[in-house]
Amino acid sequence: MNDLPNGYWCECWTQNLDRDQRPALHASCDAYSAAQADQWIAVALRTISPALDAAASEQAWQWLYEGRIETRRALLRAEPCSVAVNQAGTRITWTVRPVIFLPLAHRQNIELPACAYDFKPLAEDT
Repeated sequence: MNDLPNGYWCECWTQNLDRDQRPALHASCDAYSAAQADQWIAVALRTISPALDAAASEQAWQWLYEGRIETRRALLRAEPCSVAVNQAGTRITWTVRPVIFLPLAHRQNIELPACAYDFKPLAEDT
């Protein structure tokens, strides 16, 4: 039985197509539901769409109105997804992939470990 939480890892990448540059990561976040993952993309697309050229804006709104449901269905099937728009020689790509989140170590006590008290403050120069 797997008690680790499932979720989605979301990233936003850009790539300058005119210069044939490698993609650069600009943002990432964790999502705990398919709805939360596709909402991250939708908010980004709605936010930037007024600044996009006509073709890129059309790509964004086409996904928002028609492609979004397919993205959500794919995420619910635990399939990775991506959405991309091309703006003035730059490709902006949002990717979402299913993941299992591993818990990080959690400190139960408020107290610092004993060794933390072994350090003495620096003497001030007079």
